[in-house]
Amino acid sequence: MTSNVLPEKPFGLLKLLIPAVIALTIGALPLAATAADSSSSAPAADAASSAAPPPAPTPSSVVATVGNEQITEADLAFAYEDLGQQVQQIPPDQLRAVLLAQVIDLQLFAQAGHAANVENDDLYKLRLSYLVDRALRRAYTKSQISDTITQDQIKAEYDKQVAAMPTQDEVHARHILVSSEDDAKAIKAQLDAGADFTALAKEKSIEPGARDSGGDLGYFTADKMVKPFADAAFKLKVNEISQPIQTQFGWHVIQVLDRRPAAKPTLQDLTPQIAQQLYIQKYTAMFDALRAKTTITIPDPALKAQVDAQFGAQQQ
Repeated sequence: MTSNVLPEKPFGLLKLLIPAVIALTIGALPLAATAADSSSSAPAADAASSAAPPPAPTPSSVVATVGNEQITEADLAFAYEDLGQQVQQIPPDQLRAVLLAQVIDLQLFAQAGHAANVENDDLYKLRLSYLVDRALRRAYTKSQISDTITQDQIKAEYDKQVAAMPTQDEVHARHILVSSEDDAKAIKAQLDAGADFTALAKEKSIEPGARDSGGDLGYFTADKMVKPFADAAFKLKVNEISQPIQTQFGWHVIQVLDRRPAAKPTLQDLTPQIAQQLYIQKYTAMFDALRAKTTITIPDPALKAQVDAQFGAQQQ
């Protein structure tokens, strides 16, 4: 059942999906490693055992047999790709079982269809033609786009994007939230008289979790808070306590404990996003080039106009 169909995603299926699926059980393969890397191996189940650990799974490793057909790690990865968002909420320790159940279901019905001679059905032939075209597109875009995206390209784009990011400040603040302005004024007066902020927050604040946090919000940038709160917090000097501030949550008394430049996202943070951006750029350029040199005829003028609107500028 295993095929060479590969998805149109950065770095290709065998570099991302197969290691991700395999890693759910062996916990040893890094995301960017190829599943066929012979230098990696699964950890031994018992560190005291003298037996050699089993070899690391590869795309061709068999995980089950249905009749005479073998199901491999690659098949699980293809199922993962096909199911997409449907499997995103599945707990990691259950994912392989869900994928294998899906592939067993597929294989049982495929074998039944073969026994029923469905291959001679006209609709099957039409569907097969479409699926072959899709497989060709995936294999081609993998080799011509996904596999051409390098870490150097990602790093260069990262440097450009980070350099263009404005520098933001972030503050470390804490607050006490109460339901009325009078209560907030009373809190402010107690703090000005020397009351302990943390103790008062644990006693008086209606914020969920304040009993544990003492009202401490940690570090945040202005965009992470509702505007009235952020405006007030970012006007305060370090250790200054605000006047009562109203938001939709109630009345706040805020104290800023520290201020510093916010850290910019790391290369690791932005790598998936940048890889996807580079993929889209290369895919779009290739699509436009192919479209420009190919005659495309759509007899229905209204349909042609709608399709051209989907693609952008109308082809001449």
